[in-house]
Amino acid sequence: MATQAMQQNTSNRKSYDFTTDVAIIGAGPAGSGTSLFLSKAGIEHTLFDLANFPRDKVCGDALSGKAITTLKRLDPEIICELSGLKQEFLGSWGVSFIAPNGVRIDVPFRKAMEEMGEAPGFIAKRIDFDHFLVQHLDPVNTKTYFDTKVVDVINSVHGVEIEYRRNGHLGRCLAQMVIGAEGNRSIVAKKLAGHKADPKHYCSAIRAYYENVTGMHPHNFIELYFLPEVLPGYLWVFPLPNNLANVGVGVLSAKVKKSNLNLKLAMEKAINENPHLKDRFKDAKMISGIQGWGLPLGSKKRNLSGERFLLVGDAASLIDPFSGEGIGNALVSGMYAAQTAQGAVQNRDFSAESLTAYDEAVYQRLWKELKLSHNLQRLGGSQWLFNRVVNKAHRNSTFRETLSSMFDDIDLRMKLGSPWYYLRLLFNMG
Repeated sequence: MATQAMQQNTSNRKSYDFTTDVAIIGAGPAGSGTSLFLSKAGIEHTLFDLANFPRDKVCGDALSGKAITTLKRLDPEIICELSGLKQEFLGSWGVSFIAPNGVRIDVPFRKAMEEMGEAPGFIAKRIDFDHFLVQHLDPVNTKTYFDTKVVDVINSVHGVEIEYRRNGHLGRCLAQMVIGAEGNRSIVAKKLAGHKADPKHYCSAIRAYYENVTGMHPHNFIELYFLPEVLPGYLWVFPLPNNLANVGVGVLSAKVKKSNLNLKLAMEKAINENPHLKDRFKDAKMISGIQGWGLPLGSKKRNLSGERFLLVGDAASLIDPFSGEGIGNALVSGMYAAQTAQGAVQNRDFSAESLTAYDEAVYQRLWKELKLSHNLQRLGGSQWLFNRVVNKAHRNSTFRETLSSMFDDIDLRMKLGSPWYYLRLLFNMG
């Protein structure tokens, strides 16, 4: 009887091109970040991606302080590398909010900006940042299958069967667990977690690259324009190295559908007619096409794990509902996914019950922020309130310092998510 079982197991193994304990599908920041943390723990794994690197990815291109902090946990020296790549990575020290009425406030990422040495954030094209991460992958613990399309994932009693196409060959591998990191169209999220796009928790966005946009902040602040026609959403202008800028618009998908909003026309109209933008774009030239993509927002809780699988980054719908920033949360989720996968491999336990610790860790770290951002997103839809608050902040340095503090103080940020906080400010501030 034992011999028969051994023969069956041998037969099962021979039906696959290879086996692996952990397979990661997608090598963007979430997938590469997971891989880097797994390698740091000495866990061998396989990493799939549809593309070869370097490759472009449509994105806003901003690396938040959360992203930088997580990279430091991998290697404290990695930020020195980023800072040294001046042609690819631009240090950023803050954000500018421009209200629907055109009033602008500049908010540093830290109150004492003059005391900071290294930049608290960076802006870099995804073609450069993602390639940077891939170049740091550990060849000892990471088996890469790039230029490989994963066509199916099937949970079986033996593990997760992964069907893939590479160099015209249709192959199969068997993984004891799979980590979905393939973005908003994740096959793992769809097939294993049962996720579906929800327009109330999904953002539509477009982006283009320009050169010769003038009037950038001397400390490379990113700019968010809350235009009446795109609320709840905004137009952004992010500076990049080499006199370039990432310009785009992101709007809640439910708003796009309800208003039949054309994002391309809205962006072109703002650039050509908005009094705060048209002169700055007078001599600017678009050097790329306008590309669109979807952003699955973290404005509701979803299952991030199950039998033999985890979801990270955009595949887990962890994009900040207010800012649209996703890279920081992608790296944070990758760190927790690696910790969970390490425990699963060491204990040989890939059950749903065991892996649910991942959901708890991710939401323990991120849910307060995501919930706050969802509240801010809804408040952003109130044009009069946004105008009044920005007007007051424009005249009151104390409140501007308060806004700077919110980037570090989660309790203060929770206050900023309450309508009553703004009402008190409106009636008490001079």
